[in-house]
Amino acid sequence: MGAPGRLRQPPRIVLDTNVLVSALLLDGEVVWLKEAWQLAAATPLASRATASELIRVLAYPKFRLSADEREAVLAEYLPWCESVEVPESTVVPACRDPHDAIFLRLAVAASADALLTGDADLLALDGTISVPIVRPASMRRRLRAAGPRP
Repeated sequence: MGAPGRLRQPPRIVLDTNVLVSALLLDGEVVWLKEAWQLAAATPLASRATASELIRVLAYPKFRLSADEREAVLAEYLPWCESVEVPESTVVPACRDPHDAIFLRLAVAASADALLTGDADLLALDGTISVPIVRPASMRRRLRAAGPRP
């Protein structure tokens, strides 16, 4: 990844579903991520599995999104993504929640600059794969240190 604070421009990042849904649907502390990818300050990575997971989660009744609203939300994200084919042979460490493996596999297969998550189980795996696993706030600080970014 290079010297601390220096990322290739723009950094290629994997967002777990909770972080991504927060950026897309909530006006909370990660709303800056949407601006980051829309301004090309960061490139989100997606695989077939992570895109399917996002589509599934957006259909949860708690979000009360119609099919048209879900499509509009996806249109705020997917066009900015770099699509990555994740080989079946991609090996990652076991995680407590097997559903989290799709994010680890994508990060490793794409040689991402970081996997962004707030999930304690994923954060505990930082250092076990070739990609840093960090909280969104950590990436925001790194983007700011690298230049005029969100």
